[in-house]
Amino acid sequence: MMALRGAAGPGRWLGRAFAASGTAPAPAPAWSWARRPAGPRPLGPAAARLASTQGRGPEAEGPRRRVVVVRISSPLAWLRSRCYCLLIRLYFDPEFSVEEFTRGAKQAFSVVSQLLSQRKLDLLDGLVSSEVLNVLKEKISLLSDNHRDALAADIDAIMYTTEGDIRIYYNDDGRKFISILMRFWYLNGANLPDEVPGETKVFQIVFGDESTKEKRHLLTANYEFQREFTEGAKPDWTITRIEHPRLLE
Repeated sequence: MMALRGAAGPGRWLGRAFAASGTAPAPAPAWSWARRPAGPRPLGPAAARLASTQGRGPEAEGPRRRVVVVRISSPLAWLRSRCYCLLIRLYFDPEFSVEEFTRGAKQAFSVVSQLLSQRKLDLLDGLVSSEVLNVLKEKISLLSDNHRDALAADIDAIMYTTEGDIRIYYNDDGRKFISILMRFWYLNGANLPDEVPGETKVFQIVFGDESTKEKRHLLTANYEFQREFTEGAKPDWTITRIEHPRLLE
């Protein structure tokens, strides 16, 4: 099962995925559930803009631009999310931290999206639910190369991450589950049409000077993580939903 997990062997699945993609894992896993002071968090993205700053000093080679993602979030949605997180800590996992979960989900999204883009679906077995994996195998085979390239999200290209719906539920057998939907906004340089339905915006990002430009698309993705909290169940989170709007749904 996928391990956005605690102290007992954190990141087993992610280590396998990093090895498969040729990327070394971080020395201190961010997805362990250690408590850490939570710093101020941004409100979330619904709009985006480019901010430009002029270079300073003799080494300056020209304007540098960075992407700033801004969103005004619903106070009720934020409060509802925090209430569910409190319930998780009180009744399921006293060490749960939404900040730590978000960091782990962000790394998981980056690795899984890149494996999808590379069509290494065999490495997703156990990381993604079997039902979702069976659907992905059919959909990935129908994508063009450009659309498949657009699935990949480099960890440094993820502009913003926020939690969506959080659900606590029991099935007919009395087994307890928690699912958390995470939303990601990321930049991707795949060769897509200038107007991709469902994307947020197309940017002309300048690196170095005005003569060197690289076009990036700001794309979105939704990944749902589920964990069973029944006594004796493995403390692993599994991806049970993957959506890349207008690319992979």
